[in-house]
Amino acid sequence: MLQAVDREFGDMRIRTNFQVQVLSSLFFRNKGAYIVGKFINGYREIPFSLPILHDERGRLYIDAALFGEDQLQKLFSFARAYFMVEMEVPAAYVHFLRSLMPHKPRSEIYNALGLHKQGKNLFYRDFLFHLRHSSDKFRIAPGIKGMVMLVFDLPSFPYVFKVIKDFFPPQKDTTREQIQAKYRLVKQHDRVGRMADTLEYSNVAFPFERFEEDLVQELLHYCPSQVEISDRDGDGQVELIIRHVYIERRMIPLNIYLQEATPGQVEQAVIEYGNAIKDLVAANIFPGDMLWKNFGVTRHDKVVFYDYDEIEYLTDCNFRRVPPAPNEEVEMSGEIWYPVGPRDIFPETFGPFLLGNEKVRDVFMRHHADLLDPEFWQGHKERILAGHMHDVFPYDTCHRFRVRERTAPVERPVDEPVVP
Repeated sequence: MLQAVDREFGDMRIRTNFQVQVLSSLFFRNKGAYIVGKFINGYREIPFSLPILHDERGRLYIDAALFGEDQLQKLFSFARAYFMVEMEVPAAYVHFLRSLMPHKPRSEIYNALGLHKQGKNLFYRDFLFHLRHSSDKFRIAPGIKGMVMLVFDLPSFPYVFKVIKDFFPPQKDTTREQIQAKYRLVKQHDRVGRMADTLEYSNVAFPFERFEEDLVQELLHYCPSQVEISDRDGDGQVELIIRHVYIERRMIPLNIYLQEATPGQVEQAVIEYGNAIKDLVAANIFPGDMLWKNFGVTRHDKVVFYDYDEIEYLTDCNFRRVPPAPNEEVEMSGEIWYPVGPRDIFPETFGPFLLGNEKVRDVFMRHHADLLDPEFWQGHKERILAGHMHDVFPYDTCHRFRVRERTAPVERPVDEPVVP
């Protein structure tokens, strides 16, 4: 650990005011506990966190040293489960954490600590402040339109607003209640850095004049039961009221990102896409609809899943191989020749929907061909049913200490693919 600190400081001179400030409570999540603090040296402050784990003998050890705001941002990501922290004065903890991550909104820090009501309150205050000091209009969000959700955004505000439609196409056999249950599942589940957190609000009033006309028409057509346009206060200020809305961090849809990316970025994004699915599998989540449009790219180039209407627990799914056709005529007919249960999944059939682009297919098959094999999915399902819990940590392999004398369990950092 001291060697890592030396590397971080380099040739920096130690100033008179040199000190280490550390929060007195540990931050617990999954199988780890995190020490969080900062170095102060002259006018410079260096945030840090030390993950503490158990080895196979039940002993505690420090697994890594994380330095800088970017590493802390990943640790407190909106795509991860909430920390459990004992805090006498939560506001003081948030104030200290904000000094480590000045670019992270206070509302997100409150949410990361599991204090949702305060987080939602501060978020809404920030949103109203932004509305007063901006002039752009709400629009239909860029990208392929969803069949279940109507999604819109405000270009100057880094979030998207999602409203459940009143009706769905025939291929979507679901209901509003089932969709809300899926979002609650994600809220309560370990998101392993791969599922975006959502803020859920009711009866949100927006200034009507800030909506583009085509967005208003879409809302009235697809979500009439969720929309009301009125002058509630009788002061001439017309409002558009949405009865139920989810709000998420805005990301670049992966399908759009791939269209604009360089060859190197395409390779990295496809590898990240496969790793995201494998992390979800490790957390007992089958994403359901794995199309590229349902994943987004964050500012740290992480791929995160955000379309939850078809997710299932992996252990509730039945992964099967496609049985051979009885004859060539049946195989060429385009009709399914085998019985399919309501939760039967055929991974071999993912390819035609995901790998139409030759460059994408080449990278995918080199790194994640196992996702097309039913044995990969079934093997993970059996391990989970047997009680095995995978570990997915929010830092890269390069940050981990390698101590030969210590016998530690093999943990898979978040950026390495699962080995079946």
